[in-house]
Formats: sequence, C-alpha cells, structure tokens
Amino acid sequence: MDSTTLLYDMRERIALAISFNYGSNHNAKEIPFARWHCEQLGIRHIVIELGFMHQYFKSSLLEGADAIPEGQYADENITSTVVPFRNGIMLSIAAGIAESNGLKYVMMANHGGDHTVYPDCRPAFVEAMSAATKAGTFPGIEVLAPYTNTTKADIARKGKQLGIDYSKTWSCYKGGDEPCGKCATCLEREEALREAGIIEN
Repeated sequence: MDSTTLLYDMRERIALAISFNYGSNHNAKEIPFARWHCEQLGIRHIVIELGFMHQYFKSSLLEGADAIPEGQYADENITSTVVPFRNGIMLSIAAGIAESNGLKYVMMANHGGDHTVYPDCRPAFVEAMSAATKAGTFPGIEVLAPYTNTTKADIARKGKQLGIDYSKTWSCYKGGDEPCGKCATCLEREEALREAGIIEN
C-alpha cells in the first residue's frame, strides 16, 4: 500500500521500480500487484531474487502463515516480523542498480508507524543509509524517503487523492488467498483506509 502510493505520487521521477522476492509469506501476492501498477503507469519493473534471506535469516515473515502473530503493532510479539536489516540490503542493491542505470536516487516508502518496531525504517537509519550510498557511489546516490514522518492514514488520504485502487495492493503478512484481517499489518491498513474515508465500516 505504501510503496504503491509512492509509485503514483512520484511517478514523474521514477524510471525503474524494483520488487524483492526474499521468500516472505506475502511476496507471491505483492509482486504481481506491483507489476500491474507499474504497467498502468508505464514504469519498468524488475524483480530481484533474494532467496538467501529465506534460507539464513530469522523472522516469522519467512516461516509460514502460522508463525505470524496477531494483534496490533504495539504488542511485543510483533517484533518477530522483523527481517534483520532487510531495508539496508535492499537499498544497497537498489543503489547499485541506480548507478548502473545512470540514476541518482533510490526511494523507499517507510512511514512513521514503522518506527517503533522496525529499526531499518527510522529516520536515523534513512539518514545513515543515504550518507553511505552517497559516499559509496560515483554519482553520490541519495536515499529519498518522503513518508518517513507521515502516518499511514495520511498515505491513504494521498492515495485517495491520486485515485489509487487499493484493492490491487496486498498488506497481509500471512499471505494466503485472502487477507487474514487479524495480523498487525491488516489491522493497520484497515484503520488507515477507514480514517481516509476509503472504507466505512
């Protein structure tokens, strides 16, 4: 939902969109939707395989639907969904791809609600990562994260203004055929869509 909003919001600046298949429960749902939105906007979309993360990293996101805790992000057990340094790895790859394609920026769609649980979504991480990619690439590639201090409800409001069809996005951490409606990301999504007036009940 967040990345799709960023895609539409910044479409005039986006030359290439990347999805990472790292073996999470929801990749199989997320990636086809990402491809669909890129096709609508005429943006080139590529998928990078990161199978080693599923093989070597510890996270409930990589262990099947039954491993995903239910309840709000405030609950302590939701930290099990952290995939260690996921955004650091993905942004590093994105920076290499950007330099290889003559681009100067990479974008990510983290938001303020991520800060409590996910260390690689916090402002300090974004600033440090951008400093690293800037120092470590010839063109001085920077990380842009325009939603870092934005709420998910504000992202949903922006998406409503942009006319985004959120039914063609996926948030549920459990994967499957239908969203579970019980995991933290399902609950957060529903609350944001309600606050934005996209859904009513």
